[in-house]
Amino acid sequence: MASQSMDITKVLEQQVLQTVCAVEEQLDAELEKLERMDEEELEKLKERRLEALKKAQKQKQEWLSKGHGEYREIPSEKDFFCEVKESKNVICHFYRDSTFRSKILDKHLAILAKKHLETKFIKLNVEKAPFLTERLRIKVIPTMALVKDGKTKDYVVGFTDLGNTDEFSTEMLEWRLGCSDIINYSGNLLEPPTVGKKSGSKFTKIDKKTIRGKGYDSDSDADDD
Repeated sequence: MASQSMDITKVLEQQVLQTVCAVEEQLDAELEKLERMDEEELEKLKERRLEALKKAQKQKQEWLSKGHGEYREIPSEKDFFCEVKESKNVICHFYRDSTFRSKILDKHLAILAKKHLETKFIKLNVEKAPFLTERLRIKVIPTMALVKDGKTKDYVVGFTDLGNTDEFSTEMLEWRLGCSDIINYSGNLLEPPTVGKKSGSKFTKIDKKTIRGKGYDSDSDADDD
């Protein structure tokens, strides 16, 4: 009897052991499957990131080849039409050598041109562009024409939108340009950089709904036909 009892116990132990081993094998297989899936997903993620990097690098090189990344002067109004045709976003500063505020604007635009490669930054002497100045109805110097897809969508006239002071910051100009969607602005468009800071200048908050047009009858087509 005792011998039979021991045999049964051994059989039960063996069955339990077999069951445990089977479960362990199943768990190992599931874990291995999950690890393989994780590796595949990780590899796919790496491929997507690499593709995005390649695309971004290609876009950067394309922008640089078109004169983005630097603030430069164009020699004539004829060049203006060529520049706005080949780039989606263009900021053109219409200036005059004798205007001190144009030099102030130059300093800020040179900084932003290096930061915002997605936009082309150029300047044009109004004395060399009488036809274009008249066509775009530019009366105040300095004036920036903000050109998107070949059409002037907005104007920054003088420093009124920049706090009405010569001491405005580059961040303030960046915000104003962001309001017109001519650069990729990552800050808060609803609040200019000067809000909440002590400042001796007055600032009139811009309503995004009224930015485009700036009192002009319609968008000016930056085309020479």
